[in-house]
Amino acid sequence: MTKFTYPQEQDLQRFVNARYRTAWIWQIVFLSALLLAILSLSALSLDVVDGAFGYVAYEFKKDPLTISQTPIDDLQKEELLTILQTSLSKGAYGKLDKEKPMETRTAEDLYSLVLERIIQVKTLETFPLYDSLFRKAEIEAYVQETYPDARLEFRSWLTPRFLTSPMSSRAEFAGVRTALFGSMWLVTIAIAFALPVGVGAAIYLQEYARKNFINTIIQMNINNLAGVPSIVYGMLGLAIFVRAMEAFTSGAMFGITDTNGRTIMSAGLTMGILVLPLVIINAQEAIKAVPDSIRQAAYGVGATKWQTVWSHVLPNALPGILTGSILAMSRAVGETAPLIIVGASTFISIDPNGPFSKFTALPIQIYQWTARPQGEFHAIAAAAIIVLLSLLLTLNATAILLRNRFQQRF
Repeated sequence: MTKFTYPQEQDLQRFVNARYRTAWIWQIVFLSALLLAILSLSALSLDVVDGAFGYVAYEFKKDPLTISQTPIDDLQKEELLTILQTSLSKGAYGKLDKEKPMETRTAEDLYSLVLERIIQVKTLETFPLYDSLFRKAEIEAYVQETYPDARLEFRSWLTPRFLTSPMSSRAEFAGVRTALFGSMWLVTIAIAFALPVGVGAAIYLQEYARKNFINTIIQMNINNLAGVPSIVYGMLGLAIFVRAMEAFTSGAMFGITDTNGRTIMSAGLTMGILVLPLVIINAQEAIKAVPDSIRQAAYGVGATKWQTVWSHVLPNALPGILTGSILAMSRAVGETAPLIIVGASTFISIDPNGPFSKFTALPIQIYQWTARPQGEFHAIAAAAIIVLLSLLLTLNATAILLRNRFQQRF
């Protein structure tokens, strides 16, 4: 029998000091990782904000006073419509009216058309926010020397008009309204498909499925599918939803004949398939976290399997299911590759009016603008990134609020 001996005081002190030293080193490592993450996110945020605001040098190709003695900003809708009718050629006006009847357009739309088609604002150069704040005098001198006839003003590219204006070939008049509506349609269709299917599959796998070889293979494949590159899902959506199911996704079976399979419906279902493994895994984890004592208590009073799941397991797992599902949808909002393959438009100025419409989305719009060489397109791309991040933060905040609400209720 081995005799146990306590360590000497000096040995014990060295051992304790070594443990504290190791703990302190790891604390420093974790703190450094946190600081690095904060710095990276701060650098990203500052870079985006730096491009969305700043001075702009521009000029008018046509003097606004030759169009109307009243300032353009003060004109009413009828006056703007009259200016467009008298100043545009019959063909140009007819083309705009065909895209969307001029009488139904808002005063803001007509104002943008007057600036774009008649006065023709031309952006000469843009300056980032940092230079605009700390090098104002140098910018003014540079513009005065390089563009003597140009106007210089501090501009926020992220404005209410930017949110409510459709796409345009000119960055000065382009907005994200069409892309924002497209993203909302995509998220709605993806949620409507992935949430019930994913939660149903999670309930079966966690509560009903037996632990056998087939179910183990299914579970393993679901876990693997969560890590498949998104472009693979885009190819799947192209083959199944755009081509094989074209009669449905184009709306042909419902009497719609002016579209093909490259619609919001195809893109939404593709996004639903993309996030489906994530929804299943998150829902499984939420259901698994419900204590078995709740199930046993329900069985003890005579409840069936389904009654136990519906009345006890799901209410307790609902906060986790909703949180995981909305976070999965946040991934769908930011995806670009599947949308490009499925057929998202890089330029479209007509808002989607249903699930069988042609579409674009915020990531596609940002990609298209950043690919342009002009600085003004990079500025509105930065503004669109802020809109996209705001949308993602709204979804995440919604997930937190729902989780807290249902946790208090159940």
